[in-house]
Amino acid sequence: MPRLSLTRPAGISSEAHRRRFHAVVFTGPEEVLSAVRGLRGAGYDIANVHSPFPVHGLMEAMGVSESRIPWGTFVGGALGCTTAFVLQIWTHTTAWPLNIGGKSDLALPALVPVAFELTILFAAFATFFLLLGRAGLLPRFASGTPRLQPHLRVNDDRFVVLVAETDASFSRESFVAMCEELAPVEIIESWRVE
Repeated sequence: MPRLSLTRPAGISSEAHRRRFHAVVFTGPEEVLSAVRGLRGAGYDIANVHSPFPVHGLMEAMGVSESRIPWGTFVGGALGCTTAFVLQIWTHTTAWPLNIGGKSDLALPALVPVAFELTILFAAFATFFLLLGRAGLLPRFASGTPRLQPHLRVNDDRFVVLVAETDASFSRESFVAMCEELAPVEIIESWRVE
């Protein structure tokens, strides 16, 4: 029988806009994967899954579509390559042309190493900042209470499935009955500011 906790984290006022979440805690990756499939199949809204390491097949089970971050990486790399070639061609032909042994001012093979390096650099920066933005980890200038972890051991050895109450038709009794079939370690009902 899982332990049921009805708690609201400290620091969240009752006047604040709230959305109710239920955290279902498991001990293994296979259990969390089958729980996500079962809960989603029963029509529950899986808001997020926290795990100490990546679980193969979890994104498909949650119904998360493919990320567009690879396209951002491609655009960053193309921008870096274009920047490198334009800057070098402009420098070699207009800003600082050098006549070396009667050769052409524009020697494209000599420009490839710098273009390659800037392609990699811009692609890496684009990926880094897109990941930070997608995960909500960009610096914030507003002070406030930091978001709370759904469970204290989520970074250690626990897997947490956050199920959101999307509307008034959510039945707590049927949800708890469904969760008891999945055999979690713990079920936590809490509030989270959106």
